[in-house]
Amino acid sequence: MSDITITIIDREGVAHEVKAPTDMNMNLMEVVRSYELAPEGTIGVCGGMAMCASCQCYVLTEHELPEMSYDEDLMLAEAFYVKDTSRLGCQLHMQPEMEGLKVELAPES
Repeated sequence: MSDITITIIDREGVAHEVKAPTDMNMNLMEVVRSYELAPEGTIGVCGGMAMCASCQCYVLTEHELPEMSYDEDLMLAEAFYVKDTSRLGCQLHMQPEMEGLKVELAPES
């Protein structure tokens, strides 16, 4: 198993340093849910299909992330609280290159 360490700032402003596996195809939304960093039913409402923005987060580090898909871009165009660094957590699959990634969960819509 190959884990990376990432930091997730929850909606209360509390930073959590967590381990995320890179060998299970988990995405950031699933990591947040597995550590219970957002109340049940407030993140990943669509099940990770890029059809809601409940897992929107702000990327706070300069990591080179996978390019945004058309569906993700379209969803963020309709979301609230969007910033230049906004991404959907369900579209960010944990990779070894993401070691040290720091994100902040966007406010609940």
